[in-house]
Parts: sequence; C-alpha cells; structure tokens
Amino acid sequence: MRLLVVEDEKRIADFLGRGLESAGYAVDVASTGLSAVDHVHSTEYDLVILDLGLPDIDGLQVLEKVRNRKTVPPILILSARDSVDDRVRGLEQGADDYLVKPFAFVELLARVRVLLRRGQPTPEKLQVGDLTLDCIRRKVARANESIELAPKEFSILEYMMRNRGRPLSRTMIVEHVWDMDYDGLTNIVDVYIRHLRSKIDDKWTLKLIHTVRGIGYMLDLPEPSAAGAAPISELH
Repeated sequence: MRLLVVEDEKRIADFLGRGLESAGYAVDVASTGLSAVDHVHSTEYDLVILDLGLPDIDGLQVLEKVRNRKTVPPILILSARDSVDDRVRGLEQGADDYLVKPFAFVELLARVRVLLRRGQPTPEKLQVGDLTLDCIRRKVARANESIELAPKEFSILEYMMRNRGRPLSRTMIVEHVWDMDYDGLTNIVDVYIRHLRSKIDDKWTLKLIHTVRGIGYMLDLPEPSAAGAAPISELH
C-alpha cells in the first residue's frame, strides 16, 4: 500500500518514512501543501498523513482540495495544534482521524492500520486456492502452513492477491510497493518474485505465481485446461 506523508519538518518526515517503510508500506513525502496536492492528483494513495503547519498553504486548505476529488483516500491529520477547537475543525472539514504531536509511533501505526482497514472495500483476509493472507495481522499461510515473509515480499504478495488474475507489469509493482520510480530497478521485481516463489510455490505442485511474457507477473490458480499441458502465455 502507498502512503503520502505531508510534513515540512525533515526530521519528522524522515522518521515517519523509515518507520512506515519498515512496516511494509511504500511512502512518498511532500514538504509543502501545493506539492501534496500535486502528489494526490498524480498518484492513487491508500492514505494521507497530513501536517497542518505547512510553509505555503495551511493544511486545512490541502484537506479541502483533496476532499474535492472524486476518489479520496483516508486522511490522518498529524499536528502540533492540540486544542479541542483545532481537532473538531479538522474532523469537521473531512479528516478521518486527528493525532497530536508529540506522538508515539506505535499509536500512529495502529491508527494507520485502522484507517486502511476502514477504507478497503476488499476483505481483510485474501485467499487464492490454499494460499491465505491476513492483511491486518500480516500473516501468510499455504495449506495451513505458516510462511514468513519480509515486509516487501508481503506487500508484493498482497498487491498480487488483490489483483488476482490480472497481469501486473514490473513498473506497476515497483510504483505500488517501492518509494521510488522504476528507473534503475529493472531486476529488483524479478529478485523478489524468485524469493516469493521459493516460499509459496516451490514446495507445492500447484503453482500460483505466473510469468506473463512481455508484461510481468500474475497470481492465480492455473486454468483447468492448462492442467497437464504447457500453460498459456508462458506461465511459470
């Protein structure tokens, strides 16, 4: 999942970025309100963490501009403004939650997960065949056998399972999972897919991660007609 952190204080922005990335999220950072609005209009975010004290326009103006979009991600205000009036104003103008600085990161992370769960139309648990993924507890199992995944492996697998049967390009995977552009990351997706296959496919006869020639990868059960024959589109 991809998050946008809108924070002009570099120390806090770096702290949030590192912590959220360690929790398995892709993170973009905007240091001004106008930059934040540009980010939201150019990228589909799963959640926005918004400071109010920005150097160019007030965070509440950013909130208003973001709320005018047809599709709006959940918004968590993270601000040093701690009066009841400030909190009420932020929530009344459309924020989904309000956390006052200074804050404990574990509380921020808990609130992020609650908002993501609330904003997701898809189930908290995903399943393809005998492979299951618990989005909230971040646990994976196949045939009831627990599988340990690194944060980026988990994010890739969740993205593929949410898009079951849809071929995903390497660019799509990088932009969704990593906080960087695709340039220079030609091989990183292939490396992580190999890691995933070694954990969720190699021990089982039925393979779930497929290579789609000329596109990228797809996760799905093989088509019944492909059983015992060469899979379609060079599926692995």
